Amino acid sequence: MKLKLISFIILLVSAQSFVFANNSAITINNKTEDAIGNLSGTITDKADGKPIIGATVNIPDLRKGAITDVNGKYSFANVPKGVFLVQVTYIGYLTVNQRVDFSKTSVFDVKLQTSSLEAGEVVITGVSKATEIKRSPVPMVAVGKAYLEQRAASGNIIDQIATLPGVSAVTTGPNVSKPFIHGLGYNRVITLQDGIRQEGQQWGDEHGIEVDQNSIDRVEVIKGPASLTYGSDAIGGVVNLISPAPVPEGKILGSVQGLYGTNQGLYNGSFRLQGNQNGLIWGTVISAKGSKDYQNEHDGRVYATNYREKDARVMVGLNKSWGYSYLHASVFDDEQAIPDGSRDSLTRKFTRQITEDDAFRPIVPQSVLNSYSIPTLHQHVQLYRIYNNSNFILGNGNLAVNLGYQFSHRREYTHPEAGDIAGLNLHLTTYTYDVKYNFNIGNDYETTFGINGQYQNNTIGDATDFPIPAYHQFDIGPFFVIKKSFGKLDLSAGARYDTRSFSNSAAYVDTLGRNGFPQLYTGSNPETAANVTKQFDAFNKRFSGFSGSFGATYNVSDAFLIKGNISRGFRAPSIAEISANGPDPGSQIYHIGDKNFKPEFSLQEDIGTFLTLPNISASVEVFNNNLSNYIYQQQVLAADGSPVYTQGYTTFTYVQSKARIYGGEVNVDLHPISWLHFENALSLTYGENKGNGGPVADSLKYLPFIPPLHTHSELRGTFNGGFGKVKSIYAFVGFDHYSAQDRFFAAYGTETYTAGYNLLSAGFGGNIVNKAGQPVIKLFVEGTNLANVNYQSNMSRLKYFDNPNVPEGVHPGIYNMGRNISFKVVVPFGFNSNKKS
Repeated sequence: MKLKLISFIILLVSAQSFVFANNSAITINNKTEDAIGNLSGTITDKADGKPIIGATVNIPDLRKGAITDVNGKYSFANVPKGVFLVQVTYIGYLTVNQRVDFSKTSVFDVKLQTSSLEAGEVVITGVSKATEIKRSPVPMVAVGKAYLEQRAASGNIIDQIATLPGVSAVTTGPNVSKPFIHGLGYNRVITLQDGIRQEGQQWGDEHGIEVDQNSIDRVEVIKGPASLTYGSDAIGGVVNLISPAPVPEGKILGSVQGLYGTNQGLYNGSFRLQGNQNGLIWGTVISAKGSKDYQNEHDGRVYATNYREKDARVMVGLNKSWGYSYLHASVFDDEQAIPDGSRDSLTRKFTRQITEDDAFRPIVPQSVLNSYSIPTLHQHVQLYRIYNNSNFILGNGNLAVNLGYQFSHRREYTHPEAGDIAGLNLHLTTYTYDVKYNFNIGNDYETTFGINGQYQNNTIGDATDFPIPAYHQFDIGPFFVIKKSFGKLDLSAGARYDTRSFSNSAAYVDTLGRNGFPQLYTGSNPETAANVTKQFDAFNKRFSGFSGSFGATYNVSDAFLIKGNISRGFRAPSIAEISANGPDPGSQIYHIGDKNFKPEFSLQEDIGTFLTLPNISASVEVFNNNLSNYIYQQQVLAADGSPVYTQGYTTFTYVQSKARIYGGEVNVDLHPISWLHFENALSLTYGENKGNGGPVADSLKYLPFIPPLHTHSELRGTFNGGFGKVKSIYAFVGFDHYSAQDRFFAAYGTETYTAGYNLLSAGFGGNIVNKAGQPVIKLFVEGTNLANVNYQSNMSRLKYFDNPNVPEGVHPGIYNMGRNISFKVVVPFGFNSNKKS
């Protein structure tokens, strides 16, 4: 049945996109030949006029790219007439971004100026057209393929960006990371892949983002409420993970890569192949990775932190004068061990559960700690995804259509003597839709009207634990955005109205069930059946609200600008927050929700200043976010102050109050000489619980999972010319300081004080090239925590995994990973697929 449904979705999405595409093409061709043009030009050095070989010319809105030849020339055929942003980049030169009217310009020559600064970053997330970050009033940050490749030691895509200013991650070991932006995460931050929202039980702690890090070439982050264009759950921000751009026309390019990490024996291999033949775009990425348990000096090897992951994705599409349409399909398959932190009381060595009654736990032998084998107690998360990105040139604008289908299957195996019976078994089917029309009205007012949302169906499967009910959910939100430039001043504004509807099913549990384990009761007369209890009530609820944004950017000069934004965000409660009533074995928590919750609203103000000079760039950004009906978890304690356990798990309930989160980031990038960079960044976030009108106790006055003061300094040398056959050489030394977190949510023992720590990192790499100057081997080496510091991050959930009673004088919890050195080798290959190119 599932395969039939997936096949139907593929056909539906393909038919929608390609039929519309073909019809659009016919209409354009029949209407007038003048609607299609060509663009070509030459890229030269401004100082000496010599051609620049290998410069990249991109038209982001059309997903078209070209590389300059030996004469510095490039060309695009069959481009639509209209105004589009053209970006020209080359290492060691200042990026050029310029809007070009293709109806008036067919030759676009560019003279690049040498520069030590990387500037002119362009984003596509949350905007109607490709836009320079510095011209967008909404706080954003973006990183490309080079940045991601040099973070070789990171075990997943979220860890690769978790040190960006304003961005952090809540972790449960090295392969489970959830993004946090300015102190907000889980269902308050939407993770996208190519603009399609990621849906996979985000409320859960113990699994990460279901995306292959090897399939991502670029990440764009909105740092603040993005409800305007993405709806509920974007109240904290958006992380858009972008897959590889199409290769230039007439090319077939690929690579094989391998990575090894010394700390946990991490292996990560990936194969990539892409092609572009007369506008027929295709590509695939196949990956596999796995590890042993990670280690540190304090804990040794940490039992049940190993994992095994397999990924595959394919893409096929058309890129023509009418626009583009791409169809993607991917599979994510991760088996992740489940740590619980239990120790032998005398030796403090890790122990493991081997019987259902858990009367005796033996010490985990060293052979198991050094094994890649996944233990009986583990979770298995699979995500099947099919989605379509289409963009059609219509009239004086473009129609963007993004449709997606996802099936998330999450199982947690928690019975040591019945390894084939899942404790948790959730099936989440999600259909997402996003349709918007971007056009200009009046005197170049960039305008967008759109509607997006999703439909979800969740079933709780053949399991023994039931933290959330089966439910249906439907989201819908129409919106509009308008932008206008008045000389040096750029203004933008927009509004949206969201509605989310829940329909939860009643559920009854047979406490004896199958093989002595509880199971869903599906028989008649559940109210009177023996050994049957009610787990969930039938429940219908609707949440709705307005969100909006107004912002401005003032370009004082080419070197200095000021921008500010004020936005109202909306978030409907998640299914767990309103309906949870059961254990989640992987998180070691029994969740209790509250169906009387109100939706969250936020009002955030952002202001920033940005300076760009020949040898220095600097920025200061501050934000203030006031939230009403803020939902958070707190631990339940008995009258004597001890934790309350329900079915063997610590009990947490959800509550609401007013809250305030504020802080900012400072960045200074110095270039004393052209090849040397000295980068410095500071991030500070405060989170305060404002209560519900009365005084707030000291133990309650701070919010959970707020990152401490973090500073990052990095001295980096870049030698693009290299030496002999070794080119694009880089080397860096980094220093990260995390202050103590003494502003923590102390009530009910939910969080504890976290000591400060310092981490040292370093890395180097480069390309070995052939006679034609093309790389044949790329090498990346990165070392993290080189001083082998024993530390606990306040954003690590493993900090709280230990025995209920810890011996006096022993610091509880699991420590983060010790020293790790990663070696990554990439072997690129490619050739022309036709003689013309």
